[in-house]
Amino acid sequence: MCKNFKIALCQTMVKDDKVYNLKKALEFIEEAAVNGANIISLGEMFICPYRNDVFKEYAEEEEGSITLKAIAEIAKKYNVYIVAGSIPEKDGDKYYNTAYVIGKDGNIITKHRKMHLFDIDIKDGVYMKESDTFSYGQNITMFDTEYCKVGVAICYDMRFPEIFRIMVQNDVKLVIVPAAFNNVTGPAHWDIIIRNRSVDNQIYFAAASPARNYDETYLAYGHSSVCNPFGEIIGQLDENEDILYCDIDLNYLEKVRTELPLLKHRRLDIYGINTKK
Repeated sequence: MCKNFKIALCQTMVKDDKVYNLKKALEFIEEAAVNGANIISLGEMFICPYRNDVFKEYAEEEEGSITLKAIAEIAKKYNVYIVAGSIPEKDGDKYYNTAYVIGKDGNIITKHRKMHLFDIDIKDGVYMKESDTFSYGQNITMFDTEYCKVGVAICYDMRFPEIFRIMVQNDVKLVIVPAAFNNVTGPAHWDIIIRNRSVDNQIYFAAASPARNYDETYLAYGHSSVCNPFGEIIGQLDENEDILYCDIDLNYLEKVRTELPLLKHRRLDIYGINTKK
């Protein structure tokens, strides 16, 4: 198993134009692959504006999806894994905020449907109610690579620590989260949550945001970030379009876990997480 590999987070500007958004995403993926990235992630809703009034219009069914077909072709061309940010997925009469994971062969490995929907109302700040459009995902999502096992969640999911502890109990060493925090919650909580999830679980944690579009009503925070298992942010963008590259060093992860063996010190005789349904 390779102990070192490179990830890239593509922070693209999202407009009210699916053709433009997909073209931009493909350009960024290609650039990241050419520059040696092994695993590439896009941001939450990289294909459409983050607005309830357009989610259904932009939604695609898995079978026949133009977006997924294009992502699959470029993954196969460059022999890379792609966490395809998230898109509005239509399944029958239901809609989901869904992140698809595409393998090196261009096939879908797995998908994550956002488990915790973003329903908030901050006075004089941000109002959003995803549950007006989307249904709740039901599964914690992980996939195997030749590098390590990887966990995937979406944005608001990252506020709920239990799912990441379950991932770690299943040997996940890197978590990738397409996320679109806003200009209120981003400055307040973005770095704190990313660092907490990394420190608590002694993992690499990567959060991929869209760039900030001032023409939109929902202003994404941006600041795509990668944090190491010791809680140090080792790479971060600002609010503008860019690609963040970071090296993942699993030897360093093991060093941190050996020197500060908190995962071994859990009192599982007293507490634990019951994953039975």
